[in-house]
Amino acid sequence: MLNLPKPGTPRVGLLATCLVDLMRPSVGFAAVKLLEDAGCIVDVPSQTCCGQPAYNSGDRATARTLARQVMRAFAPYDYVVVPSGSCGGTLIKHYPEMFADDPGLVREARALADKTHELVSFLTGIMGVTRVEASFDGSVTYHDSCSGLRELNIRAQPRQLLASVRGLDLVEMVDSDVCCGFGGTFAVKYGEVSNAIVDRKADRVVETGAHTLVAGDLGCLMNMAGKLSRRGSPTAVRHVAEILAGMADGPAIGQPSEAEA
Repeated sequence: MLNLPKPGTPRVGLLATCLVDLMRPSVGFAAVKLLEDAGCIVDVPSQTCCGQPAYNSGDRATARTLARQVMRAFAPYDYVVVPSGSCGGTLIKHYPEMFADDPGLVREARALADKTHELVSFLTGIMGVTRVEASFDGSVTYHDSCSGLRELNIRAQPRQLLASVRGLDLVEMVDSDVCCGFGGTFAVKYGEVSNAIVDRKADRVVETGAHTLVAGDLGCLMNMAGKLSRRGSPTAVRHVAEILAGMADGPAIGQPSEAEA
């Protein structure tokens, strides 16, 4: 007998993001688990870059081309969910700006923006998730990534769900809402400035004494993990989805897998 979904079950398209796909697929698997546990049907359609690096670098033609591909790929879904505040912010805030001069495409961009959500804010705000069934033995400090915080108002939502994780001790850091220095292409164009910023952020992380640093954007996490590793810090670094899904058993970000060790 087929297990058919109940009528009205939300059909979600997961925009995995380039960094998750290439560098940390476990974040995508964790996102799928969290969405399915919340009662969603989840699909990961064939997809491309959201266009954020091109858009931020001023290459609007390439950004528009990529955005149109994303809009077509995710048109069939009730919701689009992204485990990244920066990529989510691109779809929600910047796609309508990209096509402001085209009445047809701007309607398409706004329709996509209206149904797009960052992962944790979707779980709490749309699906009504107030707690997760996960455990984590240790202390955690949370970094508020710039795009998620300033473009999408993501601050309380991850903390609410982290507080429900059995065994987890959430320790707030000073200046948790201050940039880590990554900023995508900013870190490439202004390497010395970026390095100075992440140096200060690493100081704040270490001061907490927390065993693990978590955030909702993989670019920020990779940047901070690299700095902490170069300092010889034992602080583990993980995406918040991995903690909430109970999938934090493997190597942390920046640590080699058993096959690579």
